[in-house]
Amino acid sequence: MHILLIHQAFTALFEPGGTRHHELARYLASQGHQVTIIASPISYLTGKSLSAKIPWCEKQSDGDLIAILRAYTYPALHRSFAFRMVSFFSFMVSSFLVGLGVKNVDLVWGTSPPIFQGLTALALARIKRVPFLFEVRDLWPAFAVAVGVLRNPLLIRISQWLESFLYHRANLVVVNSPGFIQHVQKRGASRVELVPNGTDTTMFNPNVDGTTFRQSHGLETKFVALYAGAHGLSNDLGIVLEAAKELLPRKDISIVLLGDGKDKPALQAHATQEGLENILFLPPIPKVDMPTALAAADACIAILKPVEMYKTTYPNKVFDYMASGKPVVLAIDGVIRQVIESADGGIPVPPGDPDALSKAILLLADDPELSRRMGRQARIYVETHFDRVILASRLMEIMLGLIA
Repeated sequence: MHILLIHQAFTALFEPGGTRHHELARYLASQGHQVTIIASPISYLTGKSLSAKIPWCEKQSDGDLIAILRAYTYPALHRSFAFRMVSFFSFMVSSFLVGLGVKNVDLVWGTSPPIFQGLTALALARIKRVPFLFEVRDLWPAFAVAVGVLRNPLLIRISQWLESFLYHRANLVVVNSPGFIQHVQKRGASRVELVPNGTDTTMFNPNVDGTTFRQSHGLETKFVALYAGAHGLSNDLGIVLEAAKELLPRKDISIVLLGDGKDKPALQAHATQEGLENILFLPPIPKVDMPTALAAADACIAILKPVEMYKTTYPNKVFDYMASGKPVVLAIDGVIRQVIESADGGIPVPPGDPDALSKAILLLADDPELSRRMGRQARIYVETHFDRVILASRLMEIMLGLIA
């Protein structure tokens, strides 16, 4: 089959950010299926261009069966909410025009967020007379409303209408967390399948050597608690800085924040102002280099704001942490907490509580055997339940059934 994926935030393995879709595409290609991806040349994580110029359409490839078409996107993703909308709409239009030229498609795969590209995927599916699979990676606009990013009542109503419109018209809605199922069904999805977030257990494993990473950043003698990912409004990294302040007397503990995002400059300024010498900010790295960074950690941090809607999420980073054999300090409630508790693979703490976060880090730092045991159990659990190959095989069977 030939699958056309419309995905503004698509990230290849050699780029920083989440690579779920590249990994899925590589599996589909390994099974003989062709995948064409229309993506943005602007990094969704950093807001920066991935190339020296921003062409109307630039083609890349990953083997014979994966083509990546970078469609023009207005380059102001992180400047403001208004510019963000312009960026979304520019990709929506350009990806549609580029998609018209993709021939012999059997299935159009749309994904949200941003939700606007779902309209592109739906339109192309109807024009090409093929099924439309709509994947929901988070609950937009519900999340945007919950954290206060989307406040205008008219825009909220329009966004909710668009969400319901796409759910009703999709031949199939796929969600990446069990917490999303009830939400999408209530808003019009008639057929829903779960293909949860997971991890490539061959890429992330406890046998990777992180010594070089530790040496290059002066962490040889430290207990390292590492956060890897976006530095944005939802990630609540200010709480991590407050926890770091409580941990300042412990010179043997370092907290590493690896990644980028809109809030990073403000976080760095705050850390400097508070004299948080135990915080190390590092730039984002390609996914292929992430196993080495995680191998250098003694524990890993996953955190989101204490927002009720975030109880529905399965953050991808948690599964990478677990596959690396690291105990997870989890400041997120809900379905992902159930995973950590079932695995006994880390320490859940209440979101928004820096004291609880610092105590969990201290507990792991002072009990190396507990830390190692939780890491081993996390690895075993993720191998059994969240291996990317198993999940990709499930997605492929869903797609083949949809076409049939």
